[in-house]
Amino acid sequence: MDTMGRHVIAELWGCNSEKLNDMKFIEETFVDAALRAGAEVREVAFHKFAPHGVSGVVIISESHLTIHSFPEHGYASIDVYTCGDRIDPNVAADYISQALEANSRENLEVPRGMGPVKVKNKVAANQ
Repeated sequence: MDTMGRHVIAELWGCNSEKLNDMKFIEETFVDAALRAGAEVREVAFHKFAPHGVSGVVIISESHLTIHSFPEHGYASIDVYTCGDRIDPNVAADYISQALEANSRENLEVPRGMGPVKVKNKVAANQ
């Protein structure tokens, strides 16, 4: 294993505002994303803000997936962090981006735990 973990930081723009404000939808999407990536879900905690926005975390045996949504801006900030080399965090990040109907996104992948932080790759995509 080259790193102790992989951390994908995803910036999602032009998302479906209704979905970004729907806590149940976001929670289900994040659990599904974790499972699709092959992770083992341990705990789930989400919070709906007033008047809008959702924050939450899915804790997986391999680390976590998090979100903070800004429906008023069509924007979501996503983190998918997985330890080990069995699970690709990009699988989960891609699934979340598609589910939220992001028009554009930027992913940064950061290797974790192996010395000075170096950004492994940067992927910008219009969906």
